[in-house]
Amino acid sequence: MKIAVFSTRPYDREFLDHANEAAGGRHAFSWYEARLNANTANLARGHDCVCAFVNDQLGAEVLEILAGQGTRLIALRSAGFNNVDLEAARRLGLSIGRVPAYSPDAIAEHAVALILSLNRKIHKAYARVREGNFALEGLLGFDLKGKVAGVIGTGRIGINVARILKGFGCEVLASDPFETPELTQIGGRYVPREELLARCDIISLHCPLTPDTHHLIGREAIRTMKPGVMLINTSRGAVMDARAVIAGLKSGRVGYVGLDVYEEEEDLFFEDLSEQVIRDDVFVRLMTFPNVLITGHQGFFTREAMTAIAGTTLANIGAFEETGTPLHPVPVERRG
Repeated sequence: MKIAVFSTRPYDREFLDHANEAAGGRHAFSWYEARLNANTANLARGHDCVCAFVNDQLGAEVLEILAGQGTRLIALRSAGFNNVDLEAARRLGLSIGRVPAYSPDAIAEHAVALILSLNRKIHKAYARVREGNFALEGLLGFDLKGKVAGVIGTGRIGINVARILKGFGCEVLASDPFETPELTQIGGRYVPREELLARCDIISLHCPLTPDTHHLIGREAIRTMKPGVMLINTSRGAVMDARAVIAGLKSGRVGYVGLDVYEEEEDLFFEDLSEQVIRDDVFVRLMTFPNVLITGHQGFFTREAMTAIAGTTLANIGAFEETGTPLHPVPVERRG
């Protein structure tokens, strides 16, 4: 198949090329650094498949352009698909494939890395020591052992976070509308979300973005939390209301924030903006807090995860070529 790959970085090309070689080199790639949107969709003209990433725009307008140019498959290099207009895809006869799981360990470990770095002020200590400052004032942390940690969303990533935190000696509480026995098997306990918010010293978010989870962490939720709570988000940016979190930081209700995602990250993450003025005032305000640590959506970025993403993406494309259905389809049929 002819495949147009958008939002391409050198590492994408490396891993997709390797996966294609493993599949016999049967596919032809066109590589585009540009993000997919209404202005760039014409680059995919003549391609059977468009391979897109998390910040590519796949709304109705873009899908109509792609379908009109001959595209039949959208192969997502991600698990999430909230950037896709599924109703428009159904109407246009487009198939959508995704990567439902690649390395849950990668994101879980990154979430815990944020917890440890915030707690023990690793980012601040690193900067100090490089300047010859070995003073300990301002670097005081706490023992994780005995703390109450909350995991919202107990899919594969959330379960791995819970397992790691249990290893540190935390009491683990969880919230998910679809409970899994594995959580209780590792010593965690499901509780109502309200109890989790009220009791936890650390809350880590691992839920998909849905209408029910949009701004799940907002002003009302923060008001019910323990003073000084640590909030970690490696799921989807819009699960957390950044303005509400800023208010919580200013009041002291929120003691630490670790983010690998951000609601308006589309114009920020995966780009080098070091020579530009960042115009997102909310994001800039977040960065001014000494108890906030932000990484640029790198939780997935391990060699193992990139290998799995590329392999599953090519498996989706190969299955579609042979059967007309990707190996891991996103349902686009009409519901109700």
